[in-house]
Amino acid sequence: MSGKPVCIADFEKYAEKFLPKSVYDYYRSGADEQETLADNIAAFSRWKLYPRVLRDVSVMDLSTSVLGQKVSMPVCVAATAMQRMAHADGETATAKACHAIGTGMMLSSWATSSIEEVAEAAPSGLRWLQLYVYKDRELTRSLVRRAERAGYKGVFVTVDTPILGRRIDDVRNRFQLPPHLRLKNFSSELALSTRKDFGENSGLAVYVAETIDASLNWEDIKWLRELTSLPIVVKGILRADDAKEAVKIGVNGILVSNHGARQLDGVPATIDVLPEIVEAVEGRVEVFLDGGVRKGTDVLKALALGAKAVFIGRPVLWGLAYQGEEGAKEVLRVLKEEFRLAMALTGCHKVEEIGRSLLRRHEVLFSKM
Repeated sequence: MSGKPVCIADFEKYAEKFLPKSVYDYYRSGADEQETLADNIAAFSRWKLYPRVLRDVSVMDLSTSVLGQKVSMPVCVAATAMQRMAHADGETATAKACHAIGTGMMLSSWATSSIEEVAEAAPSGLRWLQLYVYKDRELTRSLVRRAERAGYKGVFVTVDTPILGRRIDDVRNRFQLPPHLRLKNFSSELALSTRKDFGENSGLAVYVAETIDASLNWEDIKWLRELTSLPIVVKGILRADDAKEAVKIGVNGILVSNHGARQLDGVPATIDVLPEIVEAVEGRVEVFLDGGVRKGTDVLKALALGAKAVFIGRPVLWGLAYQGEEGAKEVLRVLKEEFRLAMALTGCHKVEEIGRSLLRRHEVLFSKM
């Protein structure tokens, strides 16, 4: 790629050339045949925009709030693991970029920067912790407590990973965290890079099998609810009945997510199940979406279908690979300006004006001949 990136696809093209193959494959790939990975992106095209005209959009306000915290736009950064594989500054660069743009960052439990390091990098930035529930509940408790002390504003608990999905590229590459890096939130025995005996499998798959609790159930969400006063968002919901159960338990939000299509292949694209989740919760909690967001129009479509905000994962990794903190900022700027343009051209001068009337779903029709 020559010249400055001007869209998210440009950043990815650079990252593909720049990153080691095993790292790029780890970030990019989905589960099994990657059907859902492609559909997460393609599904946005099945929703067509129906713009309103002759609306005054000379003054625009892109701001909104997430779990009571103001953000400059309804685009936040999702948890992605091991960001120092993309750039030496990793998650600390992402935290600084988010603070500069005025949005929030979700920190992965499997970060290559610690909870505290990320807080120190952008002390007044908006941060949430993504949490896996470990077999060792005291370890899980300690992660939450550390996030509380470090000023994080919520916990996004991942519920779709009792075991790790089968990512064929990682198996082929026998993916391991590079030896100079470690999962900084854990002691050495849980830091992944110290292990060398993963056999023929992905190192991460073995790690998850050994440490993450496959018995995770609704009682554990109740336990977490009692453990902390921080807002809790359940991350990984795709069904209306699960959404209703989460609301009943008292969570503060639902992140409609299929884990970036990295867990179970063949599940629906998140944008396609968003409307039924929004309908199921009846406005009692905030609903967010991740998966396949690559353009400003994607953001607008998700909001029109009821999402409070969207979370982006891979695009930020491509920005880090391109130019660290500045690259991550540029990715966020690109999406912010694309979203501004989408709002203006659909006749919305503030986020609250984005609604369902702006969208119609177009089914792909096949000839019977």
